Parts: sequence; C-alpha cells; structure tokens
Amino acid sequence: MNSSSDVNQSSSSPPFCLLGAAGYSHRLDTCVVEVVVILFLTVLIIAGNLVVIFVFHCAPLLHHHTTSHFIQTMAYADLLVGVSCLVPSLSLLHYLRGLNEEFTCKAFGYMVSVLKSVSMASLACISVDRYIAITRPLSYATLVTPCRLRACIVLVWVYSALIFLPSFFGWGKPGYHGDIFRWCADSWKTRPAFSSFIVALLYAPAALIVCFTYGSIFRICRQHTKEITQRHARFSSPTEGERGERAEGCPDKRYAMVLFRITSVFYVLWMPYILYFLLESAGLYQHKVASFLTTWLAISNSFCNCLIYSLSNSVFRKGLGRLFSPLFPSCLGCTDAKKAPVPVSPRSDARCQV
Repeated sequence: MNSSSDVNQSSSSPPFCLLGAAGYSHRLDTCVVEVVVILFLTVLIIAGNLVVIFVFHCAPLLHHHTTSHFIQTMAYADLLVGVSCLVPSLSLLHYLRGLNEEFTCKAFGYMVSVLKSVSMASLACISVDRYIAITRPLSYATLVTPCRLRACIVLVWVYSALIFLPSFFGWGKPGYHGDIFRWCADSWKTRPAFSSFIVALLYAPAALIVCFTYGSIFRICRQHTKEITQRHARFSSPTEGERGERAEGCPDKRYAMVLFRITSVFYVLWMPYILYFLLESAGLYQHKVASFLTTWLAISNSFCNCLIYSLSNSVFRKGLGRLFSPLFPSCLGCTDAKKAPVPVSPRSDARCQV
C-alpha cells in the first residue's frame, strides 16, 4: 500500500528540475529549458566527435603522430559522453519512470566521470608524448613503441574506472552529472575526503604534468628558434634567415600549440566545475543552479575538443574537406583549381576514397 501511494504521489507531483527546485519556477518551462540545453549539447557532441573519428580514419597523414591515438581515444570517450547525455534527456521527458532512480543516477554519474577522466588523462599523456619527442628526438622511436602506446591507453581506461569506483560504496559523490535526478540532487552528498582523493589523484597531477611539459616544450622551441636566427644572421642574408627560421625552427611547435589550445580550453571549461566541487564538498557553498551550469559547461568541452582541432590543424582540415567532398564538389573544384596540382601518393588508403 505504501509503495502504490508513493508511485501515485510521484506521478502526481510536478516534474523535478534543478531550476525549478531552486525556486525560480515550478512550471514545466524550467524542464523545457533544461531539456533544450542538454539535447543541444548532446547533438553537438555526438556529431562533432563522429566527424573527428571519420576524419582520422580517412586521413593517413594524421597517423604519423603518435598523439593521434590519444586524440582518437578522447574522441571515442567524448562520443560516449554525448550518447550518455541522452539518459538525463529521457528522464526529463519522463521516459525512465520505471527505472530505479538511485541506481540510474549513480551509474550515469559514474560513467560520465570515468569518460571525462579518460579525456583528462589523455591530455596529460599527449603532453608527455610531445615532451619526449622534443627532448629526446633520437631515442623517441625506441621509447614510444606501439606496444607501450596501447598499454598506456588501456592503463588510462583502467585507472579512470578504478578511481571513481569507491563512490558506489558510499564514500562520496563523483560529480553532479546525475543531479538531473532527484535522488542524486537531494540524497547523494559530496564528501571532503572523497573530493580530496579525486583532486589529489586526478585533477592536480594532470594539471601539473600539462603545465610542466608544455612550459618545457615552448622554452625549448624558443631557444631553438633563437639559435637558428642567430646562425642565419651570421652566415646568410636576412631573407634566407627568415626562410630558414620558418623551415628549420621547432617542427613540433605548431602541433604542440594545437594541443596546448585543446588543453587550455579543457581546463578553462572544467575549472568552474572543479572549484564548485571543492566548495560544496567543504560545505562553503551549495546551489543547484550553479551545479547544473558548471556541470554542463564542463561537458560542453566534449564538443570543443573537435572544434579546436579542426580549426587549428591543417592536415585535419584537408581530411575534413576530403570527407565532405561528395557534398560540395563544385566548391572543392574551385579551390583545387587555384592550387598547384599535387601528385597522388601511391600509398593512399583505398578505404577512405570518397
């Protein structure tokens, strides 16, 4: 009798929305706003990362960098984030009423936390890979082997899955991704010990590794460029010196800049989420709207990664144009007419001919 009355009460109660629960409105309008925001990000994340995966598959030049494997790992993780974002959308649209709310929100929060941890750890691995490539170029091929690369990717996934596992045993709350469910927002509380554990073993090490490696990379590239400029100023004309600087400077600097932009945007979008996570865990500040905004701002990074990479990397842009060439043949024909003909490589991948 009690369970049936609870079901009737829950079916007659107004739908749970974070904006409505915060007191802004008790009408369905707040749920509509949340559904629109979540569905909009879901479509962008899924579409953007599918494009990244297809471009990497059809652009063999992108595979010359070992970092491409980590970027593809990020793309797959971000794609799964987009797919998992359908869960809160279906919940707000009342398609998940029959499921256990506690288990559903716990599983969803754990899944998104693991996937975003994979992205964060992959960014740290990318920075280490570029650091090794620039500081030890002669021994890079022996240090970074395909076997070690695959083992590192597997380790990233296993580590990410294990670090958030204690949240299922009641130690704490991994994040606010499941707060779209009433149980997660009201009954699942953050704990200072678990939040400190996540920061100490994930957020802080990843940030420190990225800052150290990219700082070292840009310092080395600046030093190389300065030495080359001085050498050309002694033994050649200024014009030849400028050409030599462009051609012989630090070859990985431009690629490192692309990855640095991706990393910078990642931490800019995630910093409000991390700060709110720490403040609520310490009992200093708590607001449901703030948790909603910071959470979905952080999740939007899953789309920003592919956007930044497509706009910054010339090889990626060429692969993107090749992928969409059947849709815009006339525009690409005009573009190709303005450029000098390029000989076709005999090693082109026949699977990706479009």
